[in-house]
Amino acid sequence: MTPTAAEETLDVFGPDSMLRSLVNEARWGLAVARATVLEAAYPQIGAALIGNSTFVTYPWRRLRNTLTSTQRLLDPDQHVRNREATRLNRLHARIAGSDPQGRRYDAADAEARAWVVATLFESSVTMYRLGGESLDRTATDRLYAEFRTVLALLEGNSDHLPPTVREFWPYFDDIVHHRLENTEAVRVILFRLFANVPAPPLLRNSPAVWAASRAVAGPMAAAITIASLPEPLCRRLALPDVPGARALMHGAYLGAAWASRLLPNDWVSVESFMSLLDPDHSREAGPWQGVRRKAGQAAALFRLVTPAPDEDDPVTYSADRFFAEVLDQTGDGHIAWPDLAAMAREIATRLDLDEPDEERLFNAYAAWWRELQAGLDSDGDGRVTRQEYAAASTSLPSAGLIKVADVLFDVTDVDDDQAIDAQEYQKLFRRAFHRDLTGTADTYSRSAFVRQFLSFMSGQQHSTAYSSLLT
Repeated sequence: MTPTAAEETLDVFGPDSMLRSLVNEARWGLAVARATVLEAAYPQIGAALIGNSTFVTYPWRRLRNTLTSTQRLLDPDQHVRNREATRLNRLHARIAGSDPQGRRYDAADAEARAWVVATLFESSVTMYRLGGESLDRTATDRLYAEFRTVLALLEGNSDHLPPTVREFWPYFDDIVHHRLENTEAVRVILFRLFANVPAPPLLRNSPAVWAASRAVAGPMAAAITIASLPEPLCRRLALPDVPGARALMHGAYLGAAWASRLLPNDWVSVESFMSLLDPDHSREAGPWQGVRRKAGQAAALFRLVTPAPDEDDPVTYSADRFFAEVLDQTGDGHIAWPDLAAMAREIATRLDLDEPDEERLFNAYAAWWRELQAGLDSDGDGRVTRQEYAAASTSLPSAGLIKVADVLFDVTDVDDDQAIDAQEYQKLFRRAFHRDLTGTADTYSRSAFVRQFLSFMSGQQHSTAYSSLLT
């Protein structure tokens, strides 16, 4: 790769990086949502999302992991960003298959990965423009060079993106006009995800409040996103032109821009936004701490008025619920290898595993998947349906599960003292150490860990800790 003049002088990982500043702003979520639709319309990416991603069933987890990964990629420490780039490349190398038309997809495809970066750059420029602060030529060139540098970190080069901004726009328009399609992933994002997104952790115990909010916010989010997309794409995909959507879209972008200018940085940072949605994301007090506390108090009051069944009661934790909430990670109604691979990816991401430990974890899940196929896949179609699971859930294979539990214990027990202490527990589960799991001891033994994991993963008993990890 021959660097451009802008790339020769920039420090994308330094304190003056435009990209590092941008990804730490909550309003960048508007650009990311828009870019995700453009990515999903790329046939290879759309097929990979539908077949392997958990963005439909666990959008908040996906958002949190994407934020974590982006922060690692832009870390000032070269070792941290190289490690994350290597981890992402390993993850993408495991994702391949065919779409319903028989076309092959590969998450490691260089052109598809370049398109992901292209959509983020173009959507970022659009975000600035719609927010009333169009970038000048120097700033646009610099931002583009920074995005190309990130692609080079992942690919080893940025040759699949045009070298200059001037050459980028014809490239972008050509793909919009000739390559993008109305894929299933596009339809899911716009008309299912926005309308049916599950409650964030903070509001999970207030279903009525969330349902009312979502009924208004879902259609608005879809309308805003569609109105911000390139008009030729909207025509090609026959996306609805809702009356008033453009005015709503301009208002959303302008409002986000003004909020970022007028409010304190702590109030509009992505970390504050995530900690507001997900109390497990950050343990540090922030400007939204009071809002979170009040929301928690309101949720507690709501539960007193309308008591819900005890979620830790194994009787109420049915096989159907366990299938939907835990095993069917991709939300397609059956269990297949991508569902178990999604569990392994979540654990590997959360613990930032190196290659040997990650390989052990994936191999353990693969062993369990082979057992599930042998024991539950009665028609031999390579997947386990809800009916097949319900018919044999009481006799689930356990040898593979024990192997998964042993590997999970090993990678969590970083000091190798054969016990999980409070700090190790916190890193895995993102919640306080529960002494009731281990009796009076201050550590979690291997036998107790394996026993609890098997009890949860076989659907016998609910566990708040494992639900926070896998659901």
